[in-house]
Amino acid sequence: MTDANEICRMDAVTLAAKIRSRELSAIEVTVAALARMEKLEPILQAFCTPTPDLAIDQARRIEAEIAAGRDPGPVAGVPASIKDLILTKGIRTASGSAAYENFVPDEDDVAVERLKAAGAIILGKTNVPEFGYSATGHNPIFETTRNPWNTTLTSGGSSAGAAVAVATGMGPLAVGSDGGGSVRIPASFCGLYGFKPSFGRIPLYPGARDERYPGVSGWESLECYGPLTRTVADAALMTSVMAGPDMRDRHSLPPANFDWIEALKGDLKGKRIAYSRDWGYAAVEPEVLRIADAAVKVFERDLGCIVEQANPGWDDPARAFAGVVVAETDLAGMRTMLDRYESRMSPHLVDLLRMPWTAEDFTNANVGRKALVNKMWRFMMRYDLLLTPTLAVPPFPILMQGPDKIAGQVARASSWLCFTFPINLTGQPAATVPAGFTSDALPVGLQIIGRHLDDPMVLRASACFEAARPWRDKWPPLLDKMRL
Repeated sequence: MTDANEICRMDAVTLAAKIRSRELSAIEVTVAALARMEKLEPILQAFCTPTPDLAIDQARRIEAEIAAGRDPGPVAGVPASIKDLILTKGIRTASGSAAYENFVPDEDDVAVERLKAAGAIILGKTNVPEFGYSATGHNPIFETTRNPWNTTLTSGGSSAGAAVAVATGMGPLAVGSDGGGSVRIPASFCGLYGFKPSFGRIPLYPGARDERYPGVSGWESLECYGPLTRTVADAALMTSVMAGPDMRDRHSLPPANFDWIEALKGDLKGKRIAYSRDWGYAAVEPEVLRIADAAVKVFERDLGCIVEQANPGWDDPARAFAGVVVAETDLAGMRTMLDRYESRMSPHLVDLLRMPWTAEDFTNANVGRKALVNKMWRFMMRYDLLLTPTLAVPPFPILMQGPDKIAGQVARASSWLCFTFPINLTGQPAATVPAGFTSDALPVGLQIIGRHLDDPMVLRASACFEAARPWRDKWPPLLDKMRL
């Protein structure tokens, strides 16, 4: 029998193959993941609603399918987690809020439907900030999620628990959502691969919540679902299962004209790449820049790319982004929610909802977004890819929205997110790859941004960088201390 810790360190592609060939059983793999969760959860708080009984039942069904000679699906028997903003039939979806603390949906989100149909084993729901309106891992009703590289620090968010689960071997697949960086942020802080496909690749329903979910709104023109994984191949496999049109999401794209797995093949020789260290205006910690600079040299020196430093040329779009977010929020419904739950809601969310937003704020945000998109497509006509640091800072202490200073400059609480949210405004595909570690052994990510709808190039670049600078065997020291 394979050692349980060895199982938990396997990637999804390997696990799926071993389960299909009966070298491992789905039950054996699920039991190993649940045992690891039992040991780590008191420390890390990645899961807000574990579902061990459901996971075992699903594993038994997979075993029966395999025994009967039927194809159980491309990720059959592979443990996965679902972010707690994403609806799951029969499983509590609290969204980190007292208002939905006991809410159990009667339907799955499309992405969850597809993962289950592909044979994934659902280990539970992973922790988030309240309704996802933050890039950290704390909320009013569950314990705070901790970064496994240093448990006094944040894991990032809003897919906070998702990243921690994968980073520690509590299942190799996690579904996150990314409305302003919420897949890429925690992936960067936890030393993982995080992929935000092009807007519309993976349908959102009921992720863009409707009238049956009062007071909750999806960021309909910003949000994407995406995988958090240890390897690029796992992300491609997971995306291939979740992607494709669905009539319930009016923004969902037609079927891709490429194969997600085949997209990983090929080199980058001669590709033109822009590298923006700071967008031309952002404060970035020197150690982050040092690590990002070194990672970018890999593309030039080892991968044969033509790299030049360049900026798209826009001003800080933070105000426009905030305006788009609030314009896509059920402001009346959430203000009504405040009347009942304000004392139990996150102060930063209360402040956002209480602000005296005007029609001009929303129209200015829309105009600002259009200007940014136009600058970006004109810029990307000259380049195949754009590289940036994923975040302006390394992980910082828990229970903060962000550092008050970056590189010695006074900063807004959201300034550290400067590189991620503009790519939600444009809808382009983007990924974060582990780029290196700080002197304090904290992970730092490099963001890879593709042209409009060019998901294959982002995946290929990610795979090439992974081959040149592998990261899959770098695990948090906490696991060795706990003999995991």
